Amino acid sequence: MTPNTLTTPRTIPLRHCIAMFILTSAATAGADEQQNVEHTDSSRWQQIVAVENVCAWPNLTLLPDGTIAAFIFNKPSHGLTEGDIDCWVSSDGEQWERRSTVTQHEPNTIRMNCAAGLAKNGDIIVLCAGWTNEKQADRPKQMPYRDAIVRTWVLRSKDAGHTWEKQEAFPAPETGWNEYVPFGDIWAGEDGALHASCYHGHYQDSTKTYKADRWQSWHFRSDDDGHTWKADSIIGPDHNETNIFPLGGKSWLAAARITNMQLFRSDDNGKTWGEPKSVTERNEINGHLNRLQDGRLLLSYGVRVSGQRGVCAKLSSDEGLTWSEPVRLAHTVGNADCGYPSSVQRPDGKIVTAWYSKQTPDHDGYHMGVTIWTAPATTKPNRKID
Repeated sequence: MTPNTLTTPRTIPLRHCIAMFILTSAATAGADEQQNVEHTDSSRWQQIVAVENVCAWPNLTLLPDGTIAAFIFNKPSHGLTEGDIDCWVSSDGEQWERRSTVTQHEPNTIRMNCAAGLAKNGDIIVLCAGWTNEKQADRPKQMPYRDAIVRTWVLRSKDAGHTWEKQEAFPAPETGWNEYVPFGDIWAGEDGALHASCYHGHYQDSTKTYKADRWQSWHFRSDDDGHTWKADSIIGPDHNETNIFPLGGKSWLAAARITNMQLFRSDDNGKTWGEPKSVTERNEINGHLNRLQDGRLLLSYGVRVSGQRGVCAKLSSDEGLTWSEPVRLAHTVGNADCGYPSSVQRPDGKIVTAWYSKQTPDHDGYHMGVTIWTAPATTKPNRKID
């Protein structure tokens, strides 16, 4: 698609949404005692095929003027072909327009892993890594676009995502570890710094393979409004993709991927992090945190449980100590690739949750899907996390 071209979103009929919930509820009955909240009111539920032919892994950011910006990988491949991060925008989450391509990848590389958010002055900041398809000197040629992770770029837009400036300076990893990979949201803290998360892996044997034998997720901070960054502390000692969220004051919450989603809390602006507490079941991963207008926390996450794949969400009214039963937001056909949700809330209170899938009941092929929904006022009894 070309810039400044509006998508024609495909809205999923309500009857399909209801059927999806019935099927999901039947599939999950008795499984870990989970119960999905059903939406049966068309005024509270809408699902859209927003951008076709993209693997996406969307990251949503609310711009100062209220525009919703989605930063997505722009190819219909799970990172196995050259590609870049695009910026798509929408006023309401329903109609989407491509505003720009954020990165300009070097030949035989891919730019696909990003974190995004706003600087204190309102500029958009995107941190973006990816992979090279060039053989590395110290090991044999690997599978396509998995020879090595390329170092993160810092991208900055001063005009709401129309144009971008690039800086290539980013911290190098320690010996024996691959490059840092950014993930999730960038937030301005009350301490005046910008905060983000990256993860990286420790090589099994860097002379043979790119693969890692363990992971760490890190808290990063910038003290100059996003121009330069430094690794500040380890969030998850065995975790990878991690999304952070400011609770207020010096307190932060991090949702970190391992075999499920685990929450970490910091009360000193990310210098130290507490013990992990599981908030989802196995293979319910890639969580995103945000706060609703009514004060509740929202955790949206991907579900990669066989026969139940798709996207769910949970709500917390006590700053993450307890969480509701899942609300089902999207369903994937069979075991198709899916997940990586990101959520923002519109002024009218409706939530816009973007996600990706390779196949849903209403679309065959990689795409960014969007669910526009209203959070239930009450859900099943809260469950305290372990």
